Amino acid sequence: MKLSILDQSPVLEGTTPKQALEETIELAKLADDKGYHRYWVAEHHGMAQLASPSPDILLAIIGSQTSTIRIGAGAVLLPNYRAFPVAERYHMLASMFPGRVDLGIGRAPGGSAEASIALAGDFLSKVKNLPILIDELLHFLHDDFPEDHLYAKIDISPKSIDPPRPWLLGTSEKSAVLAAEKDLAYVFGHFMTDSDGPKIIRKYQNVTENKKPIIVAVSVICGETEEEAIQLAKEASEWNQKTSSSEEDGMFPNMIIGNPIQVKQQLQTLQQLYQCDELMILTITSNYRDRKKSYERIANICL
Repeated sequence: MKLSILDQSPVLEGTTPKQALEETIELAKLADDKGYHRYWVAEHHGMAQLASPSPDILLAIIGSQTSTIRIGAGAVLLPNYRAFPVAERYHMLASMFPGRVDLGIGRAPGGSAEASIALAGDFLSKVKNLPILIDELLHFLHDDFPEDHLYAKIDISPKSIDPPRPWLLGTSEKSAVLAAEKDLAYVFGHFMTDSDGPKIIRKYQNVTENKKPIIVAVSVICGETEEEAIQLAKEASEWNQKTSSSEEDGMFPNMIIGNPIQVKQQLQTLQQLYQCDELMILTITSNYRDRKKSYERIANICL
């Protein structure tokens, strides 16, 4: 089973953003040692409980302290940016860590309306232009603008021999269709939605002309026992309630909870349900020690 990690760099109760980022780096090193396939960091803005507004900066550090694991953004929220600087930054990462860099693309704001305005001005209009932004980004990544295009004269520097691999992240049929139209590999956020994920994935597979890998991102807590896992999940839910402005109960939907054997069985069932190539695991507990142990237990039984 191919497993990867998605890290939101949570600032847990009694800790600091600096500690959260240090724990992200330590967890990436553990993932590298344990055989996880890739390690992605998320992008959020103006959210005190999440400490990573600039994935590319964090990935430079993670890449320098790991050796084989793929690293990437999950995701660069493209409406916040122009395509050119994104391409530059990820070509730079790919030049430093050849054959290891992924570039996940998302359309969410990643923060409050005020934060979105501060970042991008008219965010909604840029969301509408996402297909155009994606086209520009792909042309910059692969250096293949038409000769008569204004941007054809731009030389990306440094330009990596092995460009960053682009992915599109989403939770809806619309995002799946867009990924297929742009010939992009697709990541479905199972942990973020109650939508019919397998149906959305089937739509993606039916629309795309070229078979691309599919990742399903899922929230998981693995305890030594089922009872411990349930308690860890309750504590995580309480933390999320305290830090979230949402009126929801704080528990992530579609969470996998259990002891190592139960978690392995549930992950296998999920993979079969989606017929996906890879599962990407998000784990948030009330302390970093339990988070690390959860990932270790999963690796020990699944990898």
